[in-house]
Formats: sequence, C-alpha cells, structure tokens
Amino acid sequence: MRVPEIPTTPTTTAPADLTDDALFHQNVQDVFFDYDSADIRADAATSISAAAAFLTAHPSAKVLIGGYCDDRGSAEYNLALGETRANAAKEALVTAGVDASRLRVISYGKEKQFCTDENDACWQQNRRAQFSLDR
Repeated sequence: MRVPEIPTTPTTTAPADLTDDALFHQNVQDVFFDYDSADIRADAATSISAAAAFLTAHPSAKVLIGGYCDDRGSAEYNLALGETRANAAKEALVTAGVDASRLRVISYGKEKQFCTDENDACWQQNRRAQFSLDR
C-alpha cells in the first residue's frame, strides 16, 4: 500500500537582496580629485547628488569618508591633503542636505594605495574621497 506524501513547496532561491554594503556602494560613489587639489570637480556633482539622495532616503546610515592621495609627496603633506579632500566631500554632502552629524572623515594620505603603478591613470584612482558605511 502506498502512503500519500504531503506536497511540499519547491525550494526556489529568490534573487539575493543586495547587502547593505552593496546597496550603499551602488548608490554612493567615490569622488576623484585633480593632482594637488581638494576641489570637488564638476564631474563629481552627479555622484554627490546621488549620494545625498540615497543618504536622505536612509536616515540611519552613517558614513565614513576616507581621504586618499597618490604616492607623490611627503607622508605629512598627503595626510593633510587627504583630510582636506575628505572634508571637501563632507561639505558637498552637507550642502546637498545631509546632516553633518552622520558624516565622519579620516585621512589615509598615501598609506593605502588602491593602485600601485607609476602612471597618471593609477595616480588618478588614488586621488579620491572614498565613502563607506560607518559602523
């Protein structure tokens, strides 16, 4: 005699939701700087606006803004420039409506290089303000 089986729902895997970090980095992009400058470039305006919109929609998110430099110049100079860059990015977000109390800055200067080749394209990648969730 055959015993009937209770039907089970198939186990399908739904598309994975983006993690908090992935969602954050999808909407909050790094801002890049010219050589020896902490001025927010015109091409960063879209990134700043998108970041501010995301942060406004996620009021509990706190952000760490890291200031980075390429490897040219002294360690002391680049630490100061990295801090100035991080603060410039912070001020741009504040101007776009993000509460300053949600933003913290740190300078890495030239200590944590993203790219280590000695050329303009690599140096450009290192001259940035990088945004991450502040936990």
